[in-house]
Amino acid sequence: MGGAGGFVALGEVEVYRGSLISVGRGRFSGPDGTVFEREVVHHPGAVVVVPLLDHQRALLVRQYRAAVGAWMLELPAGKRDVSGEPTEVTAERELAEEVGRRPGHLELLGCFYTSPGFCDERTWIYLAKDLVEVPDDRQGIEEQAMTLQEVRLADLAELVASGELVDAKSIVGLSLAAGRVGA
Repeated sequence: MGGAGGFVALGEVEVYRGSLISVGRGRFSGPDGTVFEREVVHHPGAVVVVPLLDHQRALLVRQYRAAVGAWMLELPAGKRDVSGEPTEVTAERELAEEVGRRPGHLELLGCFYTSPGFCDERTWIYLAKDLVEVPDDRQGIEEQAMTLQEVRLADLAELVASGELVDAKSIVGLSLAAGRVGA
């Protein structure tokens, strides 16, 4: 295992493996030689899609999230659960599955680590334009119950301030999209 700025990963023991994530207990040494342990959640990564209806409106989903016990307003997104699949293909698949749209144009806006203090999940954000309707293929009970909602990009700050939009990936994605299209 390599080092970064004087920090070196010494090894890791897997302590949990589930269908989506695994958890490891890693040993590291710092620049001064101090050895320490950290628990690390390993995640396959995710994609987020900002489906633009026009230069002012995006299409979001309202979906129940069991982890927080609430309905959340979010951009369409999904985990990278197909081995070797390019992120843009995952984005197109998730967009079709969740909102029944295929992009005529797909553009990478950026990527980020969701919570690097304990998790290696990396998320890619795509802007989807020139949408064409296709049959949706919602997977699982939460997706089957979700609804679609149009959101004006200009309303982003108000949606966040009011607590209507609290999902970080959606806030990042809508912010990047608004900057790209000049909303």
